Amino acid sequence: MGYLYGFDEYYLLLVVPALIFSLYAQYKVSSTFSKYQRFHNRYGYTGAEVARIILDNNRLHDVSVQPTGGSLTDHYDPRTRVVRLSQTVYGSTSVAALGVAAHETGHAIQHKIGYKPLVLRSALVPVANIGSMAGPYLAIFGLIFNFLELVYVGILLYAAAVAFYLITLPVEINASKRAVEALETSGILAWDEVEPAKKVLRAAAMTYLASAAVALASLLRLILLANSRRRRD
Repeated sequence: MGYLYGFDEYYLLLVVPALIFSLYAQYKVSSTFSKYQRFHNRYGYTGAEVARIILDNNRLHDVSVQPTGGSLTDHYDPRTRVVRLSQTVYGSTSVAALGVAAHETGHAIQHKIGYKPLVLRSALVPVANIGSMAGPYLAIFGLIFNFLELVYVGILLYAAAVAFYLITLPVEINASKRAVEALETSGILAWDEVEPAKKVLRAAAMTYLASAAVALASLLRLILLANSRRRRD
């Protein structure tokens, strides 16, 4: 019954290391952003201005740039075609802010060209939301009540959520690649400011890798628990 409380051996061997990595990734992105938030670009561009420049350069005049609350809550909304930048990015002239703003415009560019991993990720959103919320609970309830069919249903649902996390990796990496290219070719950043922006984007990418690692470790744990129960029956 250890799985009921999350203390089975598979949790300790698989999930705990992934959670530790996730904590490190969160620390890394926070510390890296804070470090380069103190370095202001020499041309005085704000995050909002950079986002607008890159969007216009890619003929995305219909995509607006708006502020949003919170810190590091930046995102692109494909439904409303809006790049939303957090308070620490929208009006900031820091190199870190410009890197984040450029990254979000990368998603808008992906949306425009129909970047296939982004299309696939968007299609996975409904089932991934259900799978992430219901999948683990169905699997655990199935283990508790010795109902293996329910366990497998839960595993399949959660696998959809894991697929979402995995497909997010190439989407985010590609958006960062587009961001760096835009910052370099447009002359927004001076040559010695590009590398700090890259470091911020690499740290952010690590958080997506960590999320995928936690999800995959949790899925493997459920599969191993199900196999152990099947062998005992």
